[in-house]
Amino acid sequence: MKKTLLAAALCGVHFLAQAAFPDKPITLIVPYPPGGATDILARKLAGPLGQRLGQTVIVENKAGAGTAIGATAVAKSAPDGYTLLISSNTTFTVNAALKKNLPYDPQKDFESIGLIGSSPLVLLAHPKVPANNVKELLALAKADPKGLNFGSFGVGTSAHLAGEMFKVMTGANMVHVAYRGSAPAMTDLIGGQIPLSFDTSVAAMPQMATGKVKAIAVTTRQRSPQMPQVPTVAEAGFPDYEMVPWIGFVGRRGMPAEVSGKLTKALKDSLNDPAVKADLQKVGLDVLFQPGSVYDTKVAQELPLLRAYVHRANIPVE
Repeated sequence: MKKTLLAAALCGVHFLAQAAFPDKPITLIVPYPPGGATDILARKLAGPLGQRLGQTVIVENKAGAGTAIGATAVAKSAPDGYTLLISSNTTFTVNAALKKNLPYDPQKDFESIGLIGSSPLVLLAHPKVPANNVKELLALAKADPKGLNFGSFGVGTSAHLAGEMFKVMTGANMVHVAYRGSAPAMTDLIGGQIPLSFDTSVAAMPQMATGKVKAIAVTTRQRSPQMPQVPTVAEAGFPDYEMVPWIGFVGRRGMPAEVSGKLTKALKDSLNDPAVKADLQKVGLDVLFQPGSVYDTKVAQELPLLRAYVHRANIPVE
């Protein structure tokens, strides 16, 4: 009888421990500096997520090494759901295509909470650049023996790879300039220190609206619903050109099913909230919730394709 009561009591304690999640604040790591696209999305989602989970979601920026510093922090964290990462496929596939010795494994170390959508990259120009479309830009680049500089939010990021792919497919004479994040790259583009950049729609749209930068083309095969006036690179005669950063939430692989389930439900419910969805669309995210299982499929399919692009572009693999 005593053994039965003890067993029942232990089961009750176990149930309460599981049901208590989360019983402390959750840290959401952004592997970029403040002010960039991913940081904006994280801060817009932290409140809705926290409300649904009943705990504060703290956004923490851990920038550097092309997102590897922030990603590694999550890869080495406890698999308890209290340390999460929001990032694009820069972290999950692009880095793996460009670097031989990553300090994390996107397939073994991360378990996806869910994907939240995509943020098309935009080829941007300073307003004084005398080109308003891809054809005019190619003519301008051809006429400049030194080539046109283009900024990105870091070496080995999706923006960097998008620029290198653009060079290979169009023959454009362009030179990459890497920044530590979207915000400093955008600052230099607005200031005229660089004539061009590749950046996300989330970062680009507010600056486009005020005329501080102009859009030359988007990197998706179809025009973005958030920027229907901007043509695609494919429309300019390069139908195979495409680079679409997708955004995911992940935690350390091995989280208890109850924990990942609660996190997934909170994320899905937040994205299905009309007010939250409209807020995210307003800043340029093509919102589409997809369950965590889609992450594994995307990584497995995208990695070999990106490695082929890297080889074709002759980008040095670190």
